Amino acid sequence: METDFYEASMFYIDRERKLQSSMPAHHYHDGYEIFYLVSGDICYFIDGKAYQAVSGALFIINMNEIHKLVNSSGATFERVTLEFKKEFLEDLFAGGLPVDVMSGFRQGRPFIKLSALEQSFAERLFEQMIHEFVNRPEGYEPNLKTLLFQLLLFIHRKMGAAPAAEQTVVNSIHKKTFEIVDYINRHYDQKLTIERISRRFYISPSYFCKTFRKSTGFTFTEYVNNVRIKEAKVQLAEGSDKVAEIAERVGFESLTHFGRIFKEFTGLSPLKYRQQSNKRF
Repeated sequence: METDFYEASMFYIDRERKLQSSMPAHHYHDGYEIFYLVSGDICYFIDGKAYQAVSGALFIINMNEIHKLVNSSGATFERVTLEFKKEFLEDLFAGGLPVDVMSGFRQGRPFIKLSALEQSFAERLFEQMIHEFVNRPEGYEPNLKTLLFQLLLFIHRKMGAAPAAEQTVVNSIHKKTFEIVDYINRHYDQKLTIERISRRFYISPSYFCKTFRKSTGFTFTEYVNNVRIKEAKVQLAEGSDKVAEIAERVGFESLTHFGRIFKEFTGLSPLKYRQQSNKRF
């Protein structure tokens, strides 16, 4: 097996839509990595195990741990990659870190499923870090350290609250589910129902609902809404089309329903989200 070594940055973060990994070979580095899947579905090989993940998955990869991302579906996925060395945080607190927020990297449980609300919290932290890292306003470095500590503390608490959380290691049951996930990711703008999906993939509705929730951590409706809202956030932040047009384009038949679901996921109305995105960037 070909394995490459990379020198880690003291701190680096970026968010990008991709079709394939920029590091196709198995590799490792002398720093810590946090990988967050914003949208899409991928397979991540970490320390000899395979983890199939959908949007909202968070991976924490220890230093010198061999890993590789595979996008077997060939569809576009969006991810945040954060890389840092422990020394970056050393002077944040006098006397060292008050909490061992690095403990999660040593537990051998690299895969964390986040709820919709947890995704919104994590994505806000990532957005702030990217803004600070790219624009480098006055005081950006101590602010980056503070934001990183908040993220690590969130992960530390999340793992501590559910030490036996299920990890989605690839198996035959999950493969059927992830065929469905890939279909949803590609056709979120169409009318999707449990009955239609069940007929298309030759699976009973009850069995589909059970295995889908077990594999992804979401109900079918939650996952479809999650995909649609993530796409709507991109279009609201990057374009100027009317909210009603965006709502229809991402698969919502009602503007009122879109507004309610959007606020459930983000805590903001679509217009407020656009305004805040324009101010931030």
